[in-house]
Amino acid sequence: MMRLRRNTDDDDQLRQLDPEHHTVSRPLDRKCEQNPMRLMGILVVCLMVVSVLFSVSTVLRDPPSDGVSAIEEAKFLQLNPRKVTDAVDDLSRSAEEPKDKLLGGLLDAGFDERSCLSRYQSALYGKELQHKPSPYLLSKLRTYEALHKRCGPYTESYNQTLKQLRSGQHMEQSDCNYLVWISFSGLGNRMLALASAFLYAILTNRVLLVDPGTDMPDLFCEPFPEASWLLPFDFPLLNQFKTFDQTSPFCYGKILKNNTSTDSNQLILPPYVYLHLVHDYDDHDKMFFCDQDQSFLQKTPWLIIKTDNYFVPSLFLIPSFEQELSNLFPVKGTVFHFLGRYLFHPTNPVWGLITRYYQAYLAKADERIGIQIRVFDTGVGPFQYVLDQIIACTMKENLLPEINMEEAVVSSYGHQKSKAVLMTSLSNGYFEKVRNMYWEHPTVTGEVIGVYQPSHEEYQQTEKQNHNRKAWAEMYLLSLTDVLVTSSWSTFGYVAQGLGGLKPWILYKPENGTAPNPPCRRAMSMEPCFHAPPFYDCKAKTGVDTGALVPHVRHCEDMSWGLKLVDHLTTTEF
Repeated sequence: MMRLRRNTDDDDQLRQLDPEHHTVSRPLDRKCEQNPMRLMGILVVCLMVVSVLFSVSTVLRDPPSDGVSAIEEAKFLQLNPRKVTDAVDDLSRSAEEPKDKLLGGLLDAGFDERSCLSRYQSALYGKELQHKPSPYLLSKLRTYEALHKRCGPYTESYNQTLKQLRSGQHMEQSDCNYLVWISFSGLGNRMLALASAFLYAILTNRVLLVDPGTDMPDLFCEPFPEASWLLPFDFPLLNQFKTFDQTSPFCYGKILKNNTSTDSNQLILPPYVYLHLVHDYDDHDKMFFCDQDQSFLQKTPWLIIKTDNYFVPSLFLIPSFEQELSNLFPVKGTVFHFLGRYLFHPTNPVWGLITRYYQAYLAKADERIGIQIRVFDTGVGPFQYVLDQIIACTMKENLLPEINMEEAVVSSYGHQKSKAVLMTSLSNGYFEKVRNMYWEHPTVTGEVIGVYQPSHEEYQQTEKQNHNRKAWAEMYLLSLTDVLVTSSWSTFGYVAQGLGGLKPWILYKPENGTAPNPPCRRAMSMEPCFHAPPFYDCKAKTGVDTGALVPHVRHCEDMSWGLKLVDHLTTTEF
């Protein structure tokens, strides 16, 4: 605000003021008495001058804004200082507190927030859920949580069922039945397999117990309130898990092979059944996906499952599960989105990696683009054809702007839109080339492009704790982007798209060292792909194309023999 300078006439008059009595000296009194009209005129002129100067100072202080709103704001600040302070406090509180930290009721409110910061803080960073969870799903999750609390590790029911398992004899059905998940394969595969196992546990009213493996407690918070999902270290079969395969005596496929009857209900019930659903499983193992076989498995209190697949799409083809799954997921393409957001919460050390990187490099951008690169070709990269494919896809789909090769600087006026590109790859070569491209040349649109890569581990190191922490952090960071580009066949990308509720652009798998044309296509849904589904009609006992049986199970975009869930409305888009 401009300051008013006193003029010399005013100073002369002020010198005649009596500081003690605030009265004007007699010469001035006489002068005023002689000419009252002149005094009134001077006062009017002074008021006009002050009014003009106040208006000018207000304009100079708030130049381009709406004058009326500025004056109203000034009045508000003068008349209601306490209300303004309260409003600012309310605004800051609303910025700190997530709008829906329970994700539409998906999460339980009864956890200690400090033990797992990501559980309730994730809503601050991630986008809102793409769809609202069905009331039936929420009810089922609360029912499962109560079952897990009643039957979880070291409860009376668990101890009793475990005692029968140790006896080596088949036991009668218990009020608590269990599905034990074996930790197996890379992190992306494990997460997809675990989500599948959890859904199967819900469908069959079983308690899911998770093999801790080498790093599960280090990566993921406990998802269920008041009871652990981790299998106790004194579980009698724990040390045998690494040896479980298709030749194991209680492997379901082997039991079927050794059975002379074609009726699975005639089988002798073992103390437990091992389900081998790994990518190398055979036709007998795949009988797991038949209704008749589910009837037999339902009689067994202990099922132990080993898989590296997201086998959810084939659960939707089992008639006895069909109605229940429809009630749980009216929108079929949301299964992993909801189950992933419910189950997988980064531990505090991993959450620290995520939040620090996000705040430092991604938070201030107008738009965030994720590019996930997984190269299956052998040889030393980076490969030029892979880089060409990435650039062709992102520019063709208008995800990234083209560069101006003619000018050193492109003039732009006003706000320049900024885009943060998050790249993940085992190699840093692709990141460096894309970063240098946007550093050395301006964009034709004037947009400012920042390119970032959190790590480059060079090769997959599944058993290393820090490697998996970084992998989990990067999957989560990719899920926080606005648009996503992923590589074919990559479970790393599947996890990111599912958690983020994103339908990515999928880079086609290169063949013979050349970039495909077209370079990519948009996914039909955010669901992962089941890489090794069965092609068998259980009723007809013959082969069948399981990707053509129902509208919501289709073949994957990136793997022609794979299966994925899609919404009814999206099946006609491609």
